[in-house]
Amino acid sequence: MTSYTAPIDDIAFLLGRVFDFDAQMAGLPGCEEVNTELAVSVLEEAGKFASEVLEPLNRPGDEEGCRLVDGAVVTPKGMAGAYRAFAEAGWTTLSGDPEHGGQGLPRVLQLLLDEFLCSANLSFSLFPGLSRGAVEAIERHASPELKAIYLPRMISGEWTGAMALTEASAGTDLGLLTTRAVPNGDGGYAITGTKIFISSGDHDFGGNVVHLVLARLPDAPKGVKGISLFLCPKFLPDADADADAGASGGLGARNALSVGALEHKMGIHAQPTCVMNYDGATGWLVGEPGRGLAAMFTMMNAERLMVGIQGLGVAEMANQKAADYARERLQGAGPNGAPDGTPGPVAIIAHADVRKMLLTGRAFIDAARALGVWTALRMETAARHPDPEIRREADALVALVTPVIKAAFTDFGFETAVAAQQVFGGHGYIREWGMEQLVRDARIAQIYEGTNGVQAMDLVTRKIGLDGGRVARRLFATIAADIDAAEPALGEALTGPVRVALGRLEAATARLSGARPDEAGAGATDYLHLFALVAFGWMWLRMAAAATRNPAASRAEGRKRALARFFVERMLPRTAALDAALRAGPDATMALHPEEF
Repeated sequence: MTSYTAPIDDIAFLLGRVFDFDAQMAGLPGCEEVNTELAVSVLEEAGKFASEVLEPLNRPGDEEGCRLVDGAVVTPKGMAGAYRAFAEAGWTTLSGDPEHGGQGLPRVLQLLLDEFLCSANLSFSLFPGLSRGAVEAIERHASPELKAIYLPRMISGEWTGAMALTEASAGTDLGLLTTRAVPNGDGGYAITGTKIFISSGDHDFGGNVVHLVLARLPDAPKGVKGISLFLCPKFLPDADADADAGASGGLGARNALSVGALEHKMGIHAQPTCVMNYDGATGWLVGEPGRGLAAMFTMMNAERLMVGIQGLGVAEMANQKAADYARERLQGAGPNGAPDGTPGPVAIIAHADVRKMLLTGRAFIDAARALGVWTALRMETAARHPDPEIRREADALVALVTPVIKAAFTDFGFETAVAAQQVFGGHGYIREWGMEQLVRDARIAQIYEGTNGVQAMDLVTRKIGLDGGRVARRLFATIAADIDAAEPALGEALTGPVRVALGRLEAATARLSGARPDEAGAGATDYLHLFALVAFGWMWLRMAAAATRNPAASRAEGRKRALARFFVERMLPRTAALDAALRAGPDATMALHPEEF
């Protein structure tokens, strides 16, 4: 059965040929010694860990699942050992701040490592992914004292992180949450309430689990302005848990928080999704009182990008399995009989419909990875560039594309997993082949960290209006310039449709800017998919142009140009249908009375 292979060659092509990674790193303080050769060598080792350690645990972990025994979470066999090996190998420190024990490597490497983890074992990937998001929130908003205690141990992987937002009566509308935080007189707070859907809320890896909890102070106003953020650990830090990262253990008494239950889920069975009870648990304020949601958004935005990469990672694994199966499975007669010309069954990859499913997945995956790398490079610029205006512009571009990456990568990722399952026919529905697990696991990514409908509304109502719409216009101008630059090498047959699709996106952006609520709501997901397809087309032109520039074009580079053509001819036309739906407006959507549904 197919095992996971990290897409190292594709990554080397992106870094070395498409994005001029070496030159970009040379211009950023702290990255001067980072280059494509180093990045590829690091990622080769990451790929080996994913394929040799994590992927073999994926199906057994799904079948065994997590258990709650005497109030403690027990993860599937092998998961705790794999996490300890992951941390001991230094993977949790990859992009961490060197001030707190991190390696300080660029976010591009982190994003691609995350993709490998999500391909090999999505349940596992959530442990380091959530910890890193918590680290970012603590770095940006916590007091120096909290940073000194928690960041070194969280970056090292000794301690892990989780975020506790959702309550049974307060899902997306966090303004309804009721968890309370009462000052206890010594600078801490007593946290009381129940949270649901808390991924990585507990485990049996050892160390601490650091919860970032949204709660209300006494007399806080209703709504989101009354929410504050608190750091609430499973174990209270002992007297040795100070700025010395080498202090032994750092664990004191058990805090007053507990796992009330494990959620019974469709997928990611090896990931403990907890109902958490906080019964006067001790916590410390992170950021300003009443500004908890703003502080938590640091973690939430990091996790939204991470969830988008989950969609990409699962799609890569599913497409790899399906392509290998299609090359081996003999079924039906091809257009010219068997490869030797005699009648008889052929490998199903000879059938046009199977090819279309595989190519659709591959055309999404390669473009999504490229867009992810482009975004990670903007994140590095926003964090390190010496010019504050360039940092601000880069950060605004990341904010603009974050909902697109979260929602489009997971929508197209799920679509890719389902199509890959279809390639297997009846075998895709049977557990032993692993495809039904990938479909089940992929489904959650469209839901958590803000459903994809919420992401689309964020894009339409907030992000396209950033800086008076100038951020979106700047991105569209960049795309248009790259289309013009690619046309001499690729020809109008490839560049023209992308230019037309960009025109549709620009016109739709103008119509939806400042749209009334029902118009924005009815068109938001269509607009987001239109945006994503244009961005994917942009990435395909950049990749195809980079492949064409090589005078000794290899078979692999010819493959890039063929995939670009497939995307432009078979997937980009969806933009016309999306544009038509957007132009239709909200009237048909809003026509029925609720009782008529």
